[in-house]
Amino acid sequence: MSRDAPIHSWPGSYYINSEKRWVSGTLSLSRTTLRFTTEQSKDSLASLRLSRIMEIKMESSSFIFSTLTVLEEGNIKHWFGSLRPNRVVVYNVLEHFWRERLLSPTQSRGAEAPLSKGRELINLVSGAQRRLEDAGKVLNHQGEQFDNVMQDLDKIDSNLGVADKLLSELESPPWWPFGKLPWRNQQEAKSEQAARATSSKSSGKGPRVITSIPALVSKGGESDWKPGCLVVLVSSLEIRDANSHLLHHFERDEVDDIRVHNPYEVSVRQRFIGKPDICYRLLSVKMADALSVMEMQYKKKIEFTTEFAAFQASPATTPGATLGEGSVWVAGSGAAAGLSLLKLDTKVPVEIPAGELTQVQVQVLQPTVTDAEAQELKQMLLQLKNLALEAETELERQDEALDALVSSTDRATMTIDKHTRRMRKLL
Repeated sequence: MSRDAPIHSWPGSYYINSEKRWVSGTLSLSRTTLRFTTEQSKDSLASLRLSRIMEIKMESSSFIFSTLTVLEEGNIKHWFGSLRPNRVVVYNVLEHFWRERLLSPTQSRGAEAPLSKGRELINLVSGAQRRLEDAGKVLNHQGEQFDNVMQDLDKIDSNLGVADKLLSELESPPWWPFGKLPWRNQQEAKSEQAARATSSKSSGKGPRVITSIPALVSKGGESDWKPGCLVVLVSSLEIRDANSHLLHHFERDEVDDIRVHNPYEVSVRQRFIGKPDICYRLLSVKMADALSVMEMQYKKKIEFTTEFAAFQASPATTPGATLGEGSVWVAGSGAAAGLSLLKLDTKVPVEIPAGELTQVQVQVLQPTVTDAEAQELKQMLLQLKNLALEAETELERQDEALDALVSSTDRATMTIDKHTRRMRKLL
């Protein structure tokens, strides 16, 4: 499969300055290149690396014809017209990928030159570390939810105690000398104050954001890309526009499927019966950061389309990214890839007389992992070990919380059943 599989393609035309004419064809964007090919012969009339683009603008030709211009290094301007569905959509997509590339200069260097085996191993470990950190965030919030449930159960036990007193008062004979209404009103006032305090406390604490990435948003189809962002919360997804105004809020149980079209594009759908589904399509250079979290939260709802196979076979899936870096779909094979790289690096070279060593053989015999890279790998592996130990400690604490949660729930259920029988007797 070609390394530069197209992310998006748009039919349009290209202006050949030397011949003073427009040629129809297809403008396609890959992870590193912007290319225009003719419609009939499929010849490449223009091929621009994203790292060489200086400016992208929307202009007019002859004051009438709306065009999109791309300025390349060397003051070379390329004109594209008749873009479908429209030039604004094409401009938003191109400008998003180009801007994100400018903001990440290290990625452009990685795309230009191949990395050493040591650097590839570091990128593999770095990707695994980010995945473990994301899992730690979700695990930490899960522990907070357990703590909140335990607090709620304590409040339920307290309320059940109040209910027991009320039932005892109702079950008392009519000649009981003490009044009921003043004491009951006092208890109701206390309950209302506690409810108000709980609601104010919960309203002051907003939802926790795990990650937020800039993205292009399209509702329904893919013909109207607009700048926005995707916010991944611990129990929901939010889609916002360029001004951070909420477009839609998906609760976790409302999401029916998340389709991964390529490493940069996903669609989130909520199905309905009797009315149209709600579907948003999202396109982002940093989609891997969000997918690493969504794969843990919505693992049974994520579907990889057939279009994704073209990118899965590519050596790199993000602009300038290397194997295993920020990629959720190669994380499972990261360990195997790392072992294969280690096997390649630990092969014993064949003994060759010193006078017969060529330049290529000398290059092969040089170590592929330097001391600095080995030291960096050691530090990263120690960090991974610490993260794993912290995750193990948190899991043990949550196991104990679950045991207490089960016992408290059983006790509350028995008390509620008992109170229900007593109320039925009163009725």
